[in-house]
Amino acid sequence: MAPAGIGPANARPTSKARRAYDHLRGLIERGELEPGERILAGQIAAELEISIVPVREAIRRLEAERFVTVEHNVGARVAALDDAAYRHGMEALAIIDGAATALAAGELTFDDLARAEAINEEIIALLEDFDPGRYSALNMAFHEALFGRCPNDRVLELARAEWARFANVRSPSQIVDEPRARETVHEHRHLLDLIARRAPDDEVERAAREHVLATLAWTLQAGTGGTEDR
Repeated sequence: MAPAGIGPANARPTSKARRAYDHLRGLIERGELEPGERILAGQIAAELEISIVPVREAIRRLEAERFVTVEHNVGARVAALDDAAYRHGMEALAIIDGAATALAAGELTFDDLARAEAINEEIIALLEDFDPGRYSALNMAFHEALFGRCPNDRVLELARAEWARFANVRSPSQIVDEPRARETVHEHRHLLDLIARRAPDDEVERAAREHVLATLAWTLQAGTGGTEDR
């Protein structure tokens, strides 16, 4: 017998379950369902005009992917990461993003770099009237523009999955604010410069990794009142 939760998550989903999954994951990634918010399966089923069964199947899959938590007598909620889980996940993301960005660097075209630069300019414009949700979406799009041509399909899949998970599944103490966003635009420009001048892959990888780790250090310090080691 398969371990609890493994079978449903790995089973091929029905078309209705896939639609429910895509809908729910989109709501989570866009921040329309916030960390800790309950997921009402009946309401989702009514919105999609399907039965509750495929919605529950979608919730089980999201639980296996750690987007959702399910508690007895409480139901499904959007997952919120505690500081330990956030730290471990961000450390893993730093490694994966660094590898994906370095592998993709030699494949990027002038248009790819121009698109990434344009996204960074959007983030700069956002600083005057800061919106954390919009910043998160733009920051994710910037990194996708850099690692999106990664020739290793498995590394690319992992990078996309981890960025999607950390885009909105976090607690209020782990959300980047305007001062950190101002630092990120300079780090983005440094990454763009390295890639544009064809810097060695290990230099690109290190810069991408340190960029993610800098956000981790900032969020942990902000969440602990500055007592966390940087």
